[in-house]
Amino acid sequence: IMKQNSPNQQFNLSSILCSTFGHKFIVTNNITNHIKEFKCKTCNKEITNAYSGEYEILNFKNRKINACLSEFFQKKLQRAS
Repeated sequence: IMKQNSPNQQFNLSSILCSTFGHKFIVTNNITNHIKEFKCKTCNKEITNAYSGEYEILNFKNRKINACLSEFFQKKLQRAS
């Protein structure tokens, strides 16, 4: 019997490169002066700064939080101008 590979178990050269040599993150979105979203140029993994200063995977919950925070920050900047 041949074992079927699920999409998460498929061979992915870019993820092997990143796990060996490290990610090459670029900033994709500035949320505030301190919080940014990043994306790896090699494997397309997305992360964001957490409020504690650590990095977290950019999942749906973090995207919503960043969107609300960005909107609030933009309104604050408009009011200050």
